[in-house]
Amino acid sequence: MNETSLKKTPLNAVHRELKAKMVPFGGWDMPVEYSGLISEHMAVRKAAGLFDVSHMGEFFVEGAGALAFLQRVTSNDVAKLVDGQAQYSSLPMPSGCPVDDVIVYRFGPEKFMLIVNAGNLEKDWAWINAQGPQGCTLTNRSDEIALMALQGPLAQEILADLTPIDLAGIKYYHFAQGDVVGVPATVSRTGYTGEDGFEIGVPADKAEIVWRRLLDQGKERGLVPTGLGARDTLRLEAKMALYGNDIDETITLVEAGLGWIVALSDAKGDFIGRSVLEPQKKNGTARKLVGFEMTGRGIARHGYPVFVDGHRSGDVTSGSYAPFLQRNIGLCYLPAAKAVPGTAIEIEIRGHRVAAKVVPTPFYKRAK
Repeated sequence: MNETSLKKTPLNAVHRELKAKMVPFGGWDMPVEYSGLISEHMAVRKAAGLFDVSHMGEFFVEGAGALAFLQRVTSNDVAKLVDGQAQYSSLPMPSGCPVDDVIVYRFGPEKFMLIVNAGNLEKDWAWINAQGPQGCTLTNRSDEIALMALQGPLAQEILADLTPIDLAGIKYYHFAQGDVVGVPATVSRTGYTGEDGFEIGVPADKAEIVWRRLLDQGKERGLVPTGLGARDTLRLEAKMALYGNDIDETITLVEAGLGWIVALSDAKGDFIGRSVLEPQKKNGTARKLVGFEMTGRGIARHGYPVFVDGHRSGDVTSGSYAPFLQRNIGLCYLPAAKAVPGTAIEIEIRGHRVAAKVVPTPFYKRAK
């Protein structure tokens, strides 16, 4: 895909003004880094980083039948949500494998929003429309909404001076609506970094105003613009799954360690994929997603072969140097019997097998 055919977020010109290194990502022209991946990663762990995530999609589901529809097409129990609460979930197929992982927001008893991955936007939209929505309307508002993520231990302190919203009152995976620098916004305590922080949704034509004010406000506190490169290493340290790497249409939610977003209560009722996921959740699976740390020299990358007891068991799904931990880490699928911390494995790196071991995850967990 050439540069002219790539989609651009409302902040594209700002990224270029900031001399960001731009790369194609999920059909979008996106900043991978500004000042350097490691320095941006460390800024988020120690102060704050600002990410443009406007490439993500926003679908609204509204009407008297919205809850019933979402209960059928998502894996988690949407009925547990109260107004102003969000929920990590997925769109499972009959196989129990996800079309995508999503976040469900409840604005009211008849108004919900799904945040979907940029690379899956068209696929997800076609999928949910094909599931026969009844008593509700589906609206794709992805082009109308710009989304930015302010992440790091100083995120609340930076944002507090720019909004009358009671940020301290927003619990994890909850959100509030109000103004940010005078612009109508939805502010949620969510993120993809393992740090405290917020995701801020604003009208696309106001994105630049909010972005610039946030950077100006946070500059003295160490806030930096942060690209997709650091976003990936941050989420890996926190063992947050990446669709297309760690989860996809060939891996069930339970195999991926996401059984916690599979609701089996009577209140949840039947949903797509339940007949596969319920016995897996109760009886276990033949393979599991695990975290590993390199004990030999080398960095494991996505797609590198993994060996256990000398036998090929699969491939690395995600792998990188972890800047904060200063270790080489990764994720892969192993036979369930071997998916325990301490298990010795090998990763093939440029034709040579290098030692590694299974370790507990998340690799990094912030102090509360």
